[in-house]
Amino acid sequence: MKKGGLGGENTQTGAVFEKNTDLATFLHSLKGYTIIDNDYVQLKTKKKKWKKQFRWKVLFEEKEVGEIFQQNGLYRYFDEIGHDYQSIISKKLLPDDSIFVISKNTVHIIEKKWQEGTGSVDEKPQTVHFKMIQYKKLFAPLNKEIEFMYLFNRSWWDKPVYKDMFDYILSVGAYYYFDYIPLKKLGLPTPERERNE
Repeated sequence: MKKGGLGGENTQTGAVFEKNTDLATFLHSLKGYTIIDNDYVQLKTKKKKWKKQFRWKVLFEEKEVGEIFQQNGLYRYFDEIGHDYQSIISKKLLPDDSIFVISKNTVHIIEKKWQEGTGSVDEKPQTVHFKMIQYKKLFAPLNKEIEFMYLFNRSWWDKPVYKDMFDYILSVGAYYYFDYIPLKKLGLPTPERERNE
């Protein structure tokens, strides 16, 4: 894929979310953002890792703008609001990262596919349509829109052999990026220091 396509935007367009961190850690490092864990206690340190929390409220300049879910954190949320997901889908989907953005009424599902050699991970992105159908079924009763995207490492995936797969991902209405996702793609506010760069 040519640079300048999906995932080819440069960092001058704003903050970017990279594979080597999780979404909560990334947003917490940005000016204006506050992350509150699933017990609704504000996290104090910028060096904190939250791998075991799985669910966070996202505030920008003290206003709630979203909620992050990882893995089973999504189902903890469903249990809390009384959403009977087991009557909708037969097997849990466990997103690597996902965020509900209030202003867009949209849940962004982010799957990270980092690979250094051939193997079964090679074929997993081809299940994108099924996953999208399942996520849409899951969130339809809650009146929320879904956007599904992959985050690939360019060093492995940006090869002609994957062109058909990338075309397929786009054809079913999903997205993909190499190495990072621009913050603006998620519909989140851009911190002042990024807007002035």
